[in-house]
Amino acid sequence: MFIGKYNKSLIVTYIGVALAIIGMYFAFSLELKYSIICLVLAGACDLFDGKIARMCKRTKDEISFGIQLDSLADMINFVAFPIVFGYAIGLREWYHILGYILLAMGGIQRLAHFNVLVGNKEDDGPVKYYSGLPVTSTSITFPFIWILSNWIAPQAYHVIYIALVYITALLFVLNIKVPKFKGIAYPILAVVAIIGILFILFI
Repeated sequence: MFIGKYNKSLIVTYIGVALAIIGMYFAFSLELKYSIICLVLAGACDLFDGKIARMCKRTKDEISFGIQLDSLADMINFVAFPIVFGYAIGLREWYHILGYILLAMGGIQRLAHFNVLVGNKEDDGPVKYYSGLPVTSTSITFPFIWILSNWIAPQAYHVIYIALVYITALLFVLNIKVPKFKGIAYPILAVVAIIGILFILFI
């Protein structure tokens, strides 16, 4: 009846997208604290969706579909979301818009490159390293500078935010190898995410 694949392995990815959309709503409503929390939670979903997917029985088509779906979700969650957030907090000058354009272009370039690499792999295992900064990194860096914004002037926060947009756009496409998280890194990052959310809620 419907196109696409509807395997349970995709549920966490869909939850991440839903959180990003909710976070954008909070951004435009100027509920910025809750918006940033949604970004962190979307990042947590992305952290674990691959591991959960590989625990599920999937056909070759479902694996390929999951790879494409994950990248499309990443574009919404970790590229479009920070752009919407920046616009919502008032960063709307021409050089802000230029930064958003570069971030979007860098994001799609990096994700397309990753999809080609994964599509050429002979097994379903995770990659050992990323080429270029993973787009998921924005779920760490942008919440971190949001926390810092509590101790710096709003104007300084805005400068740092747009500077991070430009730097991130460059790092997306820079030919550097970034090790993939594995093993003990997953529970550590989960604990860091929980601490970060609590910190954002109560500062």
